[in-house]
Amino acid sequence: MLPVIALIGRPNVGKSTLFNRLTRSRDAIVSNYPGLTRDRQYGFGKIGPVAYIVIDTGGVAGGEIGVNELMVEQTLAAMKEADTVVVMVDGRNGLTSADEYVVDLVRRHSRKAWLAVNKAEGLDQDLVSSEFHALGLGKPIAISAAHGDRIANFMEEVLAPFTNTTPVVIEPADKNKELRIAVIGR
Repeated sequence: MLPVIALIGRPNVGKSTLFNRLTRSRDAIVSNYPGLTRDRQYGFGKIGPVAYIVIDTGGVAGGEIGVNELMVEQTLAAMKEADTVVVMVDGRNGLTSADEYVVDLVRRHSRKAWLAVNKAEGLDQDLVSSEFHALGLGKPIAISAAHGDRIANFMEEVLAPFTNTTPVVIEPADKNKELRIAVIGR
């Protein structure tokens, strides 16, 4: 079974941009308009040592009502499905109370979490990620989803626990019979 990685964070930190980079697609809509992503979106990851499923989620900032409250529910569902979570923060805007709220959600509902400091192109990695150590999610890793900076190295670290797993091969009960599979749906 493929590992599942959920991308979460406050609005406009680059979750959809990273989703597109990881899936090598343009499936997620990317804009400077906050709150554009509303629902979970799934894709097959193609960067890193093993294949994986990545989930793009809407932004979570705390105190949501109405539609935004439903977006938080979608994010929580994604975290429950995921084997690991990538918390994204904006390195140019710095640490915010919304980032702290997202990390609190991760602590309450998730397994393993990684901290990606996005929008770090052209900036010193240590300097841009220094204030995010306060979140307590381990070493923040500075990346640029838009430019692809340090994405491959980041995914190697995220996927390291899954590289030694061997796929399960299901043998048919009777080796004289063929294994028959039906795909049903639209």
